[in-house]
Amino acid sequence: MALDRLTLFGLFAVAAMLVCYALEDRSPWFVLAFAGACALASVYGFLQGAWPFGVIEAIWTVVALGRWRARLGG
Repeated sequence: MALDRLTLFGLFAVAAMLVCYALEDRSPWFVLAFAGACALASVYGFLQGAWPFGVIEAIWTVVALGRWRARLGG
């Protein structure tokens, strides 16, 4: 089974989310990386045509950015 570029992009985004989420307790920078991965997953959702997924991931991006700021003490 050959995967197209869009599918590989989505796989990368979701895998990055998983890894960053698992490492969040190590550093606030993993929370920021998680936010970035959520943003990539949101882009993937919109490009794929699954706009509900894109919207939810965009919301997760904002939530994760807030958590990152809180961990930095801001």
